[in-house]
Amino acid sequence: MEDVAARRAAQSLLAAHKANLQFTSLASPDKPATISDAYDIQDRYVALLRGEHGEAVGYKVGLTSATMQKFCGIDHPIAGVVLASRVHQSGATVRRADFGRLGLEFEIAVRIKSDVPLTAAPVTAEMIAPHVGGVSAAIELVDDRNADYGNLDVLSLVSDNSWNGGIVLSEFAAKWPDLEPVMGRATRDDVDIGEGHGRDILGHPFNSVAWLATQLNSRGAGLKAGQVVMTGSVMKTVFPDSDASYRFVLDGFGVVDVQVR
Repeated sequence: MEDVAARRAAQSLLAAHKANLQFTSLASPDKPATISDAYDIQDRYVALLRGEHGEAVGYKVGLTSATMQKFCGIDHPIAGVVLASRVHQSGATVRRADFGRLGLEFEIAVRIKSDVPLTAAPVTAEMIAPHVGGVSAAIELVDDRNADYGNLDVLSLVSDNSWNGGIVLSEFAAKWPDLEPVMGRATRDDVDIGEGHGRDILGHPFNSVAWLATQLNSRGAGLKAGQVVMTGSVMKTVFPDSDASYRFVLDGFGVVDVQVR
């Protein structure tokens, strides 16, 4: 995509967020025509956000479960960038008023311990495993700005940094069980609201990281030591409409809490 058009589109996204406008497709002539165009716009939009939110410290992968893909009417994963000031530790309080519409996604996060080599071939979970230094329970804060899911434009969604508004992390475990069968359970004020397994994330969370590494490689980038990857939700997004406490427990090794006000 021509840089001028990508920059115009990024500026329009920034203005829409500041005005708290409902999410809609980007308008012509700057509307992305391809997924590559969408990531070009995302790059420019994230660059605009860095002044307020700091440098990139990781990525989110979205739409990694059949449930989420069906919910959004999309048949492939998407990626976004996580910025430094948007990383919160378990127990954090977030305000609904700071989002167009806050959604919570209940996930498994990984921390990269060593750079993943660039390669022209698709990256596999087996290639990723030696580069993972920690795993945690995590909650992604998404801002869908009251999007109309019946008429969702995936390219504009990707352009809008795939709706990432932050992440909440438990402590990273240096040792973890097999992640494919791991059960994750979400509660609201101690009442069960959903559950899923590691296998609901593209069969295994490391498949999600491998997909991301392949996507980054295709754009001349790669996963770096110290970066965090949100691998995707094990269940459908939850949209808080009142004050509540949310918890996500990964059986055997991780618990993350967030207070919504």
